[in-house]
Amino acid sequence: MNIHSISYALPLLIIAFIPLPAFAQTQAEMDRQACGEYEKTDADLNRVYRQVLGEYKADAVFVERFRGAQRAWLAYRDAQLGALYPARDPQRAYGSVHRMCRCQALTELTLERTEVLRRWIKGVEEGDVCSGSIRIRGYTGELQRRAKPNSGMQRRKSMSLLSSGFVRVGDALNVSN
Repeated sequence: MNIHSISYALPLLIIAFIPLPAFAQTQAEMDRQACGEYEKTDADLNRVYRQVLGEYKADAVFVERFRGAQRAWLAYRDAQLGALYPARDPQRAYGSVHRMCRCQALTELTLERTEVLRRWIKGVEEGDVCSGSIRIRGYTGELQRRAKPNSGMQRRKSMSLLSSGFVRVGDALNVSN
């Protein structure tokens, strides 16, 4: 070997023997980490859900339908996991990673649902005429409730404005504090 070959090989040999932090984990550790993350996202979802119920508690129809929507989402979530991992014995079919993968899928679905629920807390920008029961944020950032149209005539006016594509929230819906 010549001097130049050794000068290139020496740094590689030195690096090979320097202890580096190990990133390897056992499957049990990865399961705990993934399932712990799911538990945090599930707790956040439940907190946001309770906050929406608290802010809209005066609207009994909304609360009833909101609870029904959440029950339907839970059924969807469980069905989605069943479709993703349909085996009768998932541990045997998917191996030791199944628990970790299941928790990761639960985390992803739960994060998506939490963002949907947060819209009821944050509200939407004025001009979003299709947001239904979600409150409108005013220019100062406060949330405003939409009032129901006063009459059939007001409802027809709102629908014609909506179908024309040119509408201001105040024209289509009665907005009050």
